[in-house]
Amino acid sequence: MSEGCLFCQIIAGDVPAKEAYSGPLAYGFWDLEPQAPLHVLIVPRRHIADASTVTPADAAALAEMMAAGSQVVAEAGYGERGYRMVFNVGHDAGNTVPHLHMHVLAGRDLRWPPG
Repeated sequence: MSEGCLFCQIIAGDVPAKEAYSGPLAYGFWDLEPQAPLHVLIVPRRHIADASTVTPADAAALAEMMAAGSQVVAEAGYGERGYRMVFNVGHDAGNTVPHLHMHVLAGRDLRWPPG
């Protein structure tokens, strides 16, 4: 855990969040400002700053994050229509919390450009 990290505080239960997934290496919760009907953030339980700092030692956590995203989408009934899993890195990408997180979005047309 990293002191002062919002997502570490959510994982620890110190900040409330609506849980979407809980596993040994990853945790998922609903985004407070959803960009789609399904918008869940999946984070590793261990603090990793962002995707640019991931190492081979993080492989198991990333695999669980990917599986968790697919599970959340399937449970919500969006698996057949399609979904997006996104990692943002840095200010210009809109990353505001320095803890690796994967956005899982589904439930609307996510093609770009919209079509």
